[in-house]
Amino acid sequence: MNLSPKNQHGLTLISIVFLLGLIGFFVLLTLKVVPIYLDHGKVKSALEALKATPDIQTKSEFEIRDSLTKRFNINYVYDVTKDDIKVIKHGNYVKVDIEYETVVKLIDNLSLLAEFHDSFEAGQK
Repeated sequence: MNLSPKNQHGLTLISIVFLLGLIGFFVLLTLKVVPIYLDHGKVKSALEALKATPDIQTKSEFEIRDSLTKRFNINYVYDVTKDDIKVIKHGNYVKVDIEYETVVKLIDNLSLLAEFHDSFEAGQK
């Protein structure tokens, strides 16, 4: 029986296991990363809704923080803490700055870190 490389087709068991492992890793990575960005979309939409609030310049820092916290609770956003929200208010000028990071454990001692920074300004300085 004469077997030449031209006649052999297909994958070996080792290459199939390697491909399945590679596909599994990328599926795991996708399942861990997509919820992080979905939550970030909720944070951005809460900021946009706050920016669209009428008379945002007249509200106090407490009212602005309270409004954001309520929006985060409604949307089940748990990655942003009250320490991550910075509100700067001078007269009719308001700047809301949210800077936070999310760490997700992938496998054993391998983790994924995502950092986000969003802000908006309203009124005149």
